[in-house]
Amino acid sequence: MRNFLPFILLAMAFSCKNQTIDYPETRKDPVTDTFFGVSIEDPYRWLEDDNSEETAQWVEAQNKVTFEYLNTLPGREAIKNRLTELWDYPKTGTPFNIAGYWFISKNDGLQNQSVLYTMNTPDDEPKLLLDPNTLSDDGTVALSGIDVSPDGKFLVYMIARSGSDWNEIFVMNIETRELTSDHIEWVKFSGLSCYANGFFYSAYDQPKQGQELSVSNKGQKIYFHQFGTSQDEDQVIFANPEQPSRMYSAGIDAQYQYLFITESESTSGNGLYIKKLGEKNSPIIKLADGFENDYIPIEISNNQLLVNTNYKAPKYRVVAYDLTNPAPENYREIIPENDNTLQNVSYCGHKLFAHYMQDAKSVITIFSPEGQKLGNVDLPGICSAGNLSGTYHGTTAFYSYSSYNTPGTILRYDTENGNSDVFFEPKVKFNPDDFIVKQEFYESKDGTKIPMFIFHKKGIELDGNNPAMLYGYGGFNISLTPSFSTSVLYFAEQGGVYVVANLRGGGEYGEAWHKAGTKMQKQNVFDDFIAAAEYLIDTGYTKSEKLSIRGGSNGGLLVGAVTNQRPDLFKVALPAVGVMDMLRYHQFTIGYAWASDYGRSDDSKEMFEYLLSYSPLHTVKAQEYPAILATTADHDDRVVPAHTFKYISRVQELNTGKQPTLVRIDVKAGHGSGKPTSKVIEEYTDIYAFVFYHTGINVQ
Repeated sequence: MRNFLPFILLAMAFSCKNQTIDYPETRKDPVTDTFFGVSIEDPYRWLEDDNSEETAQWVEAQNKVTFEYLNTLPGREAIKNRLTELWDYPKTGTPFNIAGYWFISKNDGLQNQSVLYTMNTPDDEPKLLLDPNTLSDDGTVALSGIDVSPDGKFLVYMIARSGSDWNEIFVMNIETRELTSDHIEWVKFSGLSCYANGFFYSAYDQPKQGQELSVSNKGQKIYFHQFGTSQDEDQVIFANPEQPSRMYSAGIDAQYQYLFITESESTSGNGLYIKKLGEKNSPIIKLADGFENDYIPIEISNNQLLVNTNYKAPKYRVVAYDLTNPAPENYREIIPENDNTLQNVSYCGHKLFAHYMQDAKSVITIFSPEGQKLGNVDLPGICSAGNLSGTYHGTTAFYSYSSYNTPGTILRYDTENGNSDVFFEPKVKFNPDDFIVKQEFYESKDGTKIPMFIFHKKGIELDGNNPAMLYGYGGFNISLTPSFSTSVLYFAEQGGVYVVANLRGGGEYGEAWHKAGTKMQKQNVFDDFIAAAEYLIDTGYTKSEKLSIRGGSNGGLLVGAVTNQRPDLFKVALPAVGVMDMLRYHQFTIGYAWASDYGRSDDSKEMFEYLLSYSPLHTVKAQEYPAILATTADHDDRVVPAHTFKYISRVQELNTGKQPTLVRIDVKAGHGSGKPTSKVIEEYTDIYAFVFYHTGINVQ
């Protein structure tokens, strides 16, 4: 093996003016895979080993080049100062009630993690319960879930370290604020459901040392932990060793009568089981089988289980299962499907609050548990509303709303008279009235109408000279709705036009819209995104020389694919934590669960060829690329960083142009969840310095 160290010592001189960069030399190995008789080279596979010293040296060398470049860009200090100023305002989450306590999360502005408080009533002064900022010196330990024992004695909470999907569970005595001896490890993709003298959770067997962040996650089980015992005494409640790739989650109704178990093998579609609690050896009864449809438990009312489902209803409806005879066929329709997509349903004060999307905007309609329509919750304009959070019998509930120019505002709702009043309104350091939020529609390549949200300062001219950023996702039935982001506000404040395209593959128009962007239809997503860019140019919002594109995770795949397909259309590409190797994605951590959207390279020759046709890693070719700043993190165990490592190595090898193709690799960070405020501001400072320089924004 050739000594790897010398490339770290290469001269790394460059200047922003001529964009000359000496990238670290990345070793290539003669690694080849064969798919259906076709040989595919994978010369950078050694970068998949996240524990090797060689990979660590490569990361260090790439970061050295990237940060030396970024640190020379103009306006960095002004960018960071204004981002910090904008971020520094008090934030409050929606109050929620468990076991007679009200809980609320608060952030004074620049705290790395929000702090959990408790109250006896919503009008009480909140009392500190748990401050995650005290759990680490750098803010990289995040609170990822909580529940409370039915008697209100214990707080059960989960934490995640450095952005990993792995969670740990601890138990605190609420009265004394002291931790108990309870400690659960190797929890992942789990809820928390307290019952009687313990709680239900989902976990995997402990992985081999060194493989924690990359090994495929198999064999998840649902356990019950009794307070005061050790983890090895926990009882397995549900498992299916014959199907190790399936995932299981447990939940309990508000009256602690039934355990709900969902079984899934991908990111959409699930089986549903119920088990009567409080009866010894009660059976686990299957209510819904297969993985073609979603069955989402809402609540139990009048001895019937209410479920939100897209079974025979692509835009979802609510059905009720009779719990006196809980057979799969014994359901009746409560809320029928309509033209809008039913996103979720809350049960508060003996009423159903159905949260719909109407062209990706929030509408909340109120129904009785029997399905009688009672009215709507008034919402202000183009916005995203949060779920109503209240109690089973009570009359007080809370919800939030936000938009691109409106941070999260919390409203108190009276479930009896339908009145709302402001519970919390953030005090921000900008004028929301200086900006405009609007929705427009454009045609994709095949004529499909696609909505997009456009956010910018009032009074801009459609002369093609505005810097713009186009964001997209397009997958896994996930909907992009209008919501507030400090970083987005800052971009608009600097004269940028921020655009979110609601691509096929998402859930904005139900399951048909989702399926239209999956598997052998995935190119629709890329075509929708390309058409969005062309629309922005044709209508005068921007031009190619001033257009940036951004997306994360599945959106990183999107950015990587369209950058390869249309490098001429964009000035800057920002793929974040992207799925870049479409032939091997299913071999890492939870990647196999994405096959329902992507298909797999070993499914069939046809599927292999289709994946190969757009896989960002495999479609990089010798051509001029726009300026690329790819971002990933060393603790990303959802989309492992090897995706980005291999992709950027290939781009650096084949790019014939002079624009920089850099990778920013964060440390002690993961896929994005729980990232401390300080790290978020640092990352956006780098991103905007890069974007502003290459699209001609002069920092104000």
